[in-house]
Amino acid sequence: MLYTPLEINQDQEEVILSIEELYSYEDKSNQLTFSDVKSPSFQSNFTQKPDFEPDDYNRNSTYWVKLDFILPEYDGNYILEFYDQTIDSINVYIRQDGGLYRKYNLGDAYPFSSKSIKHKNFDLTLDANSGYEAYIQVRNSQYADIRIAIKRIDRFIQYSLNEYFLYGIFYGMIVIISLYNLLIYLAIREIKYIYYTFYILSVGFYALCIDGVAYQYLWPEQPKWNQLAYGVALYAIIFWSTIFSIRFLNTKIRAPKLHKWIIGILIVRSALFLYALFFDPTLFRFRNIEIILLSLIFVSSIFVFRRGYKPARFFVVAYGILFSGFLMRALINWSVIPFSTFNYYSLHIGFILEMLFLTFALSDRVRILKANRDRALKRIVTQHEQNVKVINRINKGLERKVEERTKDINEKNVELERTNEQINKQSREIAEINSMLDLDNYRLKNNIKKIQRERLLNKNLNFEEFTDIFTTKEQCLEILAAFKWKDGYECQKCNNQKFHLNNSNLARRCTKCGYNESSTAFTIFKSIKFDLPKAFFIVYSHLNEDRYTLDELSDIMDMRRNTIWEFKKKVEEEIENNGKSYLNNLLHFGYERFANFVEVRL
Repeated sequence: MLYTPLEINQDQEEVILSIEELYSYEDKSNQLTFSDVKSPSFQSNFTQKPDFEPDDYNRNSTYWVKLDFILPEYDGNYILEFYDQTIDSINVYIRQDGGLYRKYNLGDAYPFSSKSIKHKNFDLTLDANSGYEAYIQVRNSQYADIRIAIKRIDRFIQYSLNEYFLYGIFYGMIVIISLYNLLIYLAIREIKYIYYTFYILSVGFYALCIDGVAYQYLWPEQPKWNQLAYGVALYAIIFWSTIFSIRFLNTKIRAPKLHKWIIGILIVRSALFLYALFFDPTLFRFRNIEIILLSLIFVSSIFVFRRGYKPARFFVVAYGILFSGFLMRALINWSVIPFSTFNYYSLHIGFILEMLFLTFALSDRVRILKANRDRALKRIVTQHEQNVKVINRINKGLERKVEERTKDINEKNVELERTNEQINKQSREIAEINSMLDLDNYRLKNNIKKIQRERLLNKNLNFEEFTDIFTTKEQCLEILAAFKWKDGYECQKCNNQKFHLNNSNLARRCTKCGYNESSTAFTIFKSIKFDLPKAFFIVYSHLNEDRYTLDELSDIMDMRRNTIWEFKKKVEEEIENNGKSYLNNLLHFGYERFANFVEVRL
């Protein structure tokens, strides 16, 4: 291999090297180590591949890249950057000026916090006026765009600021358009605006994933989810755009055959998404299949527009732009058209233009409906004028009859006034009676509350009355948890006071050491094999001088005698060690919660 180091001129701000220009080797066995590839005998295996295309990339192989370069003297550092934010693993072995190799682990399979530079791309800092030798190992479950950039730090900062500024504009437009359509929905209550809002948010979600911004700001410590998020976001775009499209175009009525095709393909696409999500995430790499459904929606919009539905005109333009953006991105992946910054961001530009034109389409639809309404109102006004003439003729005849009837009505009004006076008098009497009834009802409710509380705190409840208070296992768990941690939570292992609550069984998991403590842990109720309400009753009966024998308790609660006896031993041990105060306080705590519940309900 004739290999010469890459010399970067002092006036060059950046150098971008694609896989076609780099010296690389495909390890189909995935067994080679760094020691293997750096050995002198292996160097001849590194070759340039000027005809390399994305279809040639083998996702089951490991790719090794060798890169020697010399950085000129410069008052600052250089940056080694990888543009593709979706690469799972990039292991960089690099040494400076013939020193020792240092290893850097990059890629979205590692937490974002492990990055040396907190940037959405994968970057390393390099010293100027130095020579470097690097071996780069790349593994990815889908196509990896292996492009390496070496740029000065000022160029990196300028490029990053401009890029994040444009991202801010892009995502700001998404938020503004989403809020705008949400407000329109709240004003006119048309569900299509909600569908469109979800579609726009899905676009933003997808853009955040493919740009690496979501990994930086939303889930930096979730690399596994980051590798699935873009597939979920892309499906959300297709799903909500399809739902919005069939609603906006009303394809079920205006294009029934195409509507069936759209629904059928959406169902197949949904099934494929669920299979990829739960069984084979590598299927998410087939992004170009979305063109099928987008093409069908685009054809449907043209068909509906040609059949005279004018609001579809901006829709056709919007989906034409979006279709072009997806098509251009697919052509880049297929290496049909060359890579450039404009081509790479063509989908973002397509999204912006498509959102604007879809917003125009919705506004145009409202304008057309308003124009149709105005024409209908004009016809109504004309008809109304004709009706007025007819009504005037009729009114003249009616006026005479009205005068005759007015006299009769006046006489009846006098009678009604007398009747109203009598009714008002009766109403006042009824109001006085109602006030007295309200006072009696209030006193009765207070008496009921008092009697209910005294019954709850009675020390001689039977099993049926007791289980009216302590009804279910969930209620008992809630009482145990509330009583156990009434003074606050503290981890038994590390004394940490912060926790995550498990709503299913009210257990607390420590946020520091991860210890999971159930409501029954460290109590006599731990690991019992029967219902908690029965355990509470055994405690209650024991605290009240054992009014029941073991046989009686066995019959009452339908339990084995030995089971009751074993649990009573635990109760006795608890009383012997800690006295009756804990168990008494627990039951009284449960009584009070139930009494308060009854009082609120009354």
